[in-house]
Amino acid sequence: MSSLAVFSICKVAKDAAGIAGNVFAFGLFVSPIPTFRRIIRNGSTEMFSGLPYIYSLLNCLICMWYGTPLISPDNLLVTTVNSIGTIFQFVYIILFLMHAEKANKVRMLVLLLAVLGMFAIVIVGSLQIADVLTRRFFVGFLSCASLISMFASPLFIIKLVIQTKSVEFMPFYLSLSTFLMSTSFFLYGLLNDDAFIYVPNGIGTILGMIQLILYFYYESKSRENSREPLIVSYA
Repeated sequence: MSSLAVFSICKVAKDAAGIAGNVFAFGLFVSPIPTFRRIIRNGSTEMFSGLPYIYSLLNCLICMWYGTPLISPDNLLVTTVNSIGTIFQFVYIILFLMHAEKANKVRMLVLLLAVLGMFAIVIVGSLQIADVLTRRFFVGFLSCASLISMFASPLFIIKLVIQTKSVEFMPFYLSLSTFLMSTSFFLYGLLNDDAFIYVPNGIGTILGMIQLILYFYYESKSRENSREPLIVSYA
C-alpha cells in the first residue's frame, strides 16, 4: 500500500472520529435540559448551581480558540464541537439568570464577565506571540489543562457512587456520552498527532470507562437485592 493511500485512510478515519465526537458531544450538551425544564416550571433555580455552566463555557471557549487556524491547523472539528457547546452554555446561563434570585443573579453575572474577560486576555495574549509553534503550545496547554480538570470533575460522583452503592446520582446516558465523546476525540487526536487533544481525552476515556463499569456493577447489585425475598422462612 502506498504512503498516499495510507495518508488518505488516516485522514478519513480522523475525520470520522471527529464527526463522531461532535455527535456524541451533543448528548452532553443536551443533558441539562431536564434540569432547566424544572427550573422554568418552578420559576426558580432552587438549590441548583450555575457554576458548572460557567466553567463549561470557559472550557468550550478556550478549546474553540485552540481549534481555529490561527492556533492549530486542521482542527476544524474541534472548533465546531466547542462552538456548539458555547451556544448551549450561553443559553443555559441566560435561563439561569432569568430565574435566579438577585444574589445568585449578581454572582453569575460577575462570573460570566470574568470568563469573557479571561477569554479576551487569552485571545489578545496569544496573538501577541509571533512564533506560531509557541502560540500553539500556549493555547494548547490551557485547553489541555481545562479539559483534564473537566474530565476529573466526575471523580466526586464516582466517590459518591462507591460510598452509597447507588447509581442514582450518575445518569447512565451522561456517562455513556462522556465515554463515547472522549474515545472519539482520543482517536482523532492520535490520528492528527496532537497531544493537546489525545492526552486529555485519553484521561476522559479512562474515567468514562470507570463510570460505566461502576454503573453496571452497582446497577446489577441493585437488581439482585430487589430479587431477594422480603420474608425468609426457616420452616
